[in-house]
Amino acid sequence: MQLRHRIAVVVITLVALAACCTSAGAATATPHYAVGNAATGYAELAVDPTASPPGVNVAGCRPSAAHPYPVILLPGTLYDLADTWQALGPILANAGYCVFGLNYGANAVTTLTGGRIWSVGDIPTAATQLGSFVQKVRAQTGAAQVDIVGWSQGGMMPRWYMDQDGGAGYVHALVGLAPSNHGTTVDGLSSLLSASTAAGLPAVTSLIGCTACTQQLVGSSFLATLNAGGDSTPGVIETVIETTHDEVVTPYQSAFLSGADDITLQQQCPLDLTDHIGIPYDSAALQDVVNALGAGLPDFQPNCSLAVPLIGTP
Repeated sequence: MQLRHRIAVVVITLVALAACCTSAGAATATPHYAVGNAATGYAELAVDPTASPPGVNVAGCRPSAAHPYPVILLPGTLYDLADTWQALGPILANAGYCVFGLNYGANAVTTLTGGRIWSVGDIPTAATQLGSFVQKVRAQTGAAQVDIVGWSQGGMMPRWYMDQDGGAGYVHALVGLAPSNHGTTVDGLSSLLSASTAAGLPAVTSLIGCTACTQQLVGSSFLATLNAGGDSTPGVIETVIETTHDEVVTPYQSAFLSGADDITLQQQCPLDLTDHIGIPYDSAALQDVVNALGAGLPDFQPNCSLAVPLIGTP
């Protein structure tokens, strides 16, 4: 009986240890989120335009020692989280980052389209919305600073928050994908708008309620104020990733910032054909983002793959 008792104790102990270890492993395992592409983004836009991409805005996420800065993703003009970050969101979450995202700049058009058009309102107002969101993320995660990754307007707007609204101390790094830092001519649209407003007519983009569109045109008072103090923000690590095939931010060099790590995709991958719309899904560009947020190797070379206009890497 004594031997049977001892055997029973050993068996119960082993079972308890197995259960304990299994539970601990389940609690600490990093979830795996499906990485999408541009098609995934547009499909989600049709189904639920306000949904967060996989791994983004996950409640209870706490930054690790390896990745201490929560990452905030910002879409560009007319776009939202659902159609922009189906690739980068889960890529960063799978790598162990706490990832958050903000839809900003709503107006009447946003409501009329069922939440499918964002980032069209006044940009300084959007920067205030970003500031509130940064504080929310800091409170949720306990982090002192955040990293920001933004596409187009989303890569430029945080500079207003940092430089004009006193947010620089809360930002560790800013990565811009094809950001409109110095505005755009939109291949002559600026001249058309200037002529129409001089004639007393409303700006064309104002007819669809896009205040942010006119604010991003070369020569706007918004851009004059934004860049009056120079390009770079002291204390913030800044990276700009741009494509020579950008048809929205024109000329493409206007995306770059003096003092930042300015990356031209075609200098890394000469056959990369991605444009402004496709860059959030361009594999090389996303590898550059991960490097900028992580190791920050100055001579980093991404693995080049097929990338085409509108959809980036299929």
